[in-house]
Parts: sequence; C-alpha cells; structure tokens
Amino acid sequence: MLKHHVDRKNCISDTPDNNKLYQGIPPVVRKLAASCSERGCFDHLGSIPIPTYEAIVKIIDQARRILFPGYFSATAITPTNLEYCLGQETTELFEKLAHQISLAIQHECFKSRESCLNCTNNGREKALEFIQVLPAISEMLLTDIQAAIDGDPAAKGYDEVIFSYPGVKAISIFRMAHELYKLGVPVIPRIMTEYAHSFTGIDIHPGAHIGENFFIDHGTGVVIGETTIIGKRVRLYQGVTLGALSLPPDAGIKLHNQKRHPTIEDDVIIYANATILGGKTLIGARTVIGGNIWITESVPADTKVLLEKPVLIYSGNGIKK
Repeated sequence: MLKHHVDRKNCISDTPDNNKLYQGIPPVVRKLAASCSERGCFDHLGSIPIPTYEAIVKIIDQARRILFPGYFSATAITPTNLEYCLGQETTELFEKLAHQISLAIQHECFKSRESCLNCTNNGREKALEFIQVLPAISEMLLTDIQAAIDGDPAAKGYDEVIFSYPGVKAISIFRMAHELYKLGVPVIPRIMTEYAHSFTGIDIHPGAHIGENFFIDHGTGVVIGETTIIGKRVRLYQGVTLGALSLPPDAGIKLHNQKRHPTIEDDVIIYANATILGGKTLIGARTVIGGNIWITESVPADTKVLLEKPVLIYSGNGIKK
C-alpha cells in the first residue's frame, strides 16, 4: 500500500498572507452597516432601551432558587438560614426584574413613539406585583410536581422530578411567565418560555391558561398555543399539539385577540402525537384522546377517541407477508 509523502518543511513554511486575507473583510462590514439604514432592517442601534436575554435567564434561575429552596443554590439551605437566604434572593430578584421590566416598557414607548412617562416606577410596581404572587406560583408548582409523581411510575421521588423532568422545568418557567403576561409586561414573558422551549423541546405560550396538577410526560415536541385553556389534572404526552387552524396571511393583526386554540377540560389525558386544533374545539372532562389522533371539532365529556387498530405487515427474516 502506497503512502503519500508529506513534506513537513513546506507545510511549516506555508504561512498565509493574513494582511491580504483580512482585506476581504471590510467590504463585507460596509455592506452590513449600509443594510442597517435600509427599510426593514432588524437591528437595535442607538440609545433605545431593551431587555437583555442574558439578564432574563439569570432572573429565571434566581426565581427557581426561590421557588425550589435548596435545589439550585450554591449555598446549603437549612431551616436556620432559610428566611435569610430567601430574603436575599427575593430582594435581588426584585431589583433585577424591575430593571428589565422598566426597559421593556420603555422600549414599547420608543417603538410606538409615545411619551415615556413613569416607565421606571411602572416597572418597579409590576416587579413587586410579581414578587407578591410568588407564594401562589409555589403552591401551583407543588401540585404539578405531585401530578408527575402520581402519573409516572418511573418517578423515584420529588428530587428526581424537580431536577430532571423537562415537563416540570417547562411548566415552572411558564407559570412565572404567565404571571408577567397577565401584568401586561412586554417581551419578557415570551423570552422566558422560548428559553424553556430551547432546552426542553416544550413550547408553551405564556398567554395560555393552565390549571393545577398539570403533567407533561417526556415532553419533547409539545406545543400549547396562546389562547389554549387547560383545566385541572390534565396529562399530556410527547408530541401533543394544542394549536390553531390554518390562518390567513394577515391573521397576526386580524385574529390577535380572538380565541384560536382549543379548550381542554378537567381530568383529560392526551396521548403522544395527538393534534387538537381550533378555538371552538372543546375536549370534555375525563376524555381520553389516543395517540396520533387529529381533532378539529369538540368531543363530549367521558369519551375515548381512538384509532382503529392498524394492520401491521412483517417481511424478511423468513417471515411471510
């Protein structure tokens, strides 16, 4: 077998002409800069305020340390220092959140060309309202964690569910984002839920209404639209879509405040890869929706919706068709 001879001397001496290469970069930069003066350019130049993605992620992490004391903290939390640690974390969270909400409100004023009046105070007031609802969020999350324990025989305990279940992580961030959404905070709630979407594969719009004891098993590919209403003790499996019907090109403006996504009543189970669409579609209480089902009309309570058993065809390895 022939071996290719490598001339290492030539390889070492083959130094690129960096000056010549770098000369190709300025023309590209000039084109990019020029494009920012054109209509429709998506840039954010000048002194217009805007929240930062990194700051919102830090807010999520700090809020989770408050909602799950001792689980995500670098410092060991004990009954003795619990109140002190929570007080410190909550005060810091208030300051960080107030600043980011103020930036978001100011950005809306700049964008709509309105006078920016009391944006800072408004941001601080909304941040305090969020802080005041943290105990209620904590209570809701306790029911969600219990739903995971009750609904998944593989769950070994609360620690495993809190640390490692993507559904619990997604719903915990959703419940925070939903409260900010209700307060009318711009931009930030969507950043929060899309951050959760990016690492759990679970896409929940912060505008959705979701009752207590909610459990998403496995989770990857779940989509829950903005105007979805979900009752208590509902369980979803991976790949479930609670979405809108096909919309016209101008739907973003025309249907902005209309209900476009389904309503799921209490104690419903929806199995993997089921798709339920439409704002008028209602799935009645205690109904079971089987896997791979496509639904665009309402289903009465206490119903099972299942596909007929498919015909499987085996071939190869000596098996006859």
